[in-house]
Amino acid sequence: MGEDLVLDTAIRDWVLIPLSVVMVLIGILRYFVSKLMRSSSQLSDPKIIKEGQVVIRARNLRAGANFIPAKSFRARKFYYSNEENGLLYVPKGQAQNPQAQMFSDPNMAMDMMKKNLSMIIPQTLTFAWVNFFFSGFVAAKIPFPLTQRFRSMLQNGIDLSTVDVSYVSSRSWYFLNLFGLRGLFSLILGEENATDDTQRMMQMSGFGFDPSKSLGAEKDGLDIIQHEWTLPKFEQRAGAVLRKLVY
Repeated sequence: MGEDLVLDTAIRDWVLIPLSVVMVLIGILRYFVSKLMRSSSQLSDPKIIKEGQVVIRARNLRAGANFIPAKSFRARKFYYSNEENGLLYVPKGQAQNPQAQMFSDPNMAMDMMKKNLSMIIPQTLTFAWVNFFFSGFVAAKIPFPLTQRFRSMLQNGIDLSTVDVSYVSSRSWYFLNLFGLRGLFSLILGEENATDDTQRMMQMSGFGFDPSKSLGAEKDGLDIIQHEWTLPKFEQRAGAVLRKLVY
């Protein structure tokens, strides 16, 4: 059992709350800056918009497949996934290589570089600010016990093995806010900003979005789905519920 500490209220007022507010404001500012830095060609590409709408419509069909008759579902499935002119079918020879597409389109490479810079520069400056002003503070305490495996994650910058694992350092609080504010940003900015910094870092080594993979994944999902019309069973369920209420 680690040593219990009494946290000063000044640490809450001058370290914990300012650090959390700054991380939220930086995330909002980075979102609008990255939105302004996008090229107009990326925002108005009709092919990308069309493919995205096709994927959404196919996904909605899979989600509500059991609420339409089998004949209607087969007609819609054929419309999307037939190998002649289906919307989701991408011939092997026409599949786009995202790497070749990036090198052939300089705007895509520039947009990817701007996106990476809009994440790297603010986080580098913020980490330097936190490391300079707030290094060594014990900022908060988690209200439940934790094992020793969480010490390196929650007490970054504090070299005291006698402190209980539930205490969180200021540097660790910065990283928790950096990778844990996705839900708050979704509420403030909408689902358009659902991508958090963890996914942004994973995408930094990629070469763009491959639409053929998304279309192929939705086609495979439609091919393997088992249709079962649920509306005829609603009368039986309603009758069973009424019999239970009456008797």
